[in-house]
Amino acid sequence: MATLFISDLHLSQERPTITPLLLRFLQGPARQAEALYILGDLFEAWLGDDMVLPDYQAAITGLKALSEVVPLYIMYGNRDFLMREGFEAMTGGKLLDEETVIDLYGCPTLLMHGDTLCTDDIAYQEFRTMVRNPQWQAELLNKTPAERLELAQKLRQISKTEMQGKEAGIMDVNQAAVEQAMQTHHVQQLIHGHTHRPAVHEFQLEDQAAKRIVLADWYQTGGVLVCEADGCRLEAVD
Repeated sequence: MATLFISDLHLSQERPTITPLLLRFLQGPARQAEALYILGDLFEAWLGDDMVLPDYQAAITGLKALSEVVPLYIMYGNRDFLMREGFEAMTGGKLLDEETVIDLYGCPTLLMHGDTLCTDDIAYQEFRTMVRNPQWQAELLNKTPAERLELAQKLRQISKTEMQGKEAGIMDVNQAAVEQAMQTHHVQQLIHGHTHRPAVHEFQLEDQAAKRIVLADWYQTGGVLVCEADGCRLEAVD
């Protein structure tokens, strides 16, 4: 049996083929796993546990069914950080801290969404600080569903516009930030998403072999990291 990791599905009505792909995955390979970890941005936007968009209901039902037979762990992303206890109850999944270390077949492994590692993107980090402020979140959750949707659409449009003017390298992780996070948690292996650049990066950290594994997004097709006792591999989901 294997432990599976996915991220950056960005479920939304704009990509209607991704939800059926996820459901097939949940009903198939995921049911044979020791555990499934979703490392952020499951949804394009999660605007509160009291406001489940109709497009998300099938995925929530599928996650709940899986959680009854396989341990399910879900991490906040930069799109769905308003998930709370209600989301856990709906899906049967356990929400993880933004930096979580697990024992992955004897290898201490740091799990992150990955956006905090993109320290060269100063504008994004400033935006992140704003939206993670508890007061900002409380004010958003006090708005009506229509007002939340309108604000989410505005913020998404601003994000798209800003991304078009940025160099690609700025939106990738900063190696110094990667090494600092790994040293803080005393690990030699890191798994994250966010950048949509699936790869396995090997480097030296404190004179020891280290590894950073980046998960694939689910924009056109799906991707999963399959980890077993003898190692990890990135695979396509179709």
